[in-house]
Amino acid sequence: MYKIQTNLSGTRTIIVSDEHLRTIKDYALLKDLIDSNGIIDEAVLEKLRLNIRSLLGSEAGRDKRLIDLCLDVVYNSNMKATGLQKLAELFIKWENDNDEETEGCDKEQKE
Repeated sequence: MYKIQTNLSGTRTIIVSDEHLRTIKDYALLKDLIDSNGIIDEAVLEKLRLNIRSLLGSEAGRDKRLIDLCLDVVYNSNMKATGLQKLAELFIKWENDNDEETEGCDKEQKE
């Protein structure tokens, strides 16, 4: 479990689980979401919400994990642009840590 800050003053937070991060990875929700300028604002958060809404409307969106991600994180009343930025930073760190663990397991299996 991870806690991300969702506003600049630090008074609001959201709890993010490994399962939420795996769902983000499985659906590639953050891929191509952020423009080349790297700025995350409310428009980017709205774009993510629209992308997820589209997934939920399709047959592939019947996944309980995606619904849980929506309820717990993306559509959480505390989620703001700052929270999305922190979520993206957490996801990158989490993905890098998991890639290193996977590489370590692969090396052990080869030996």
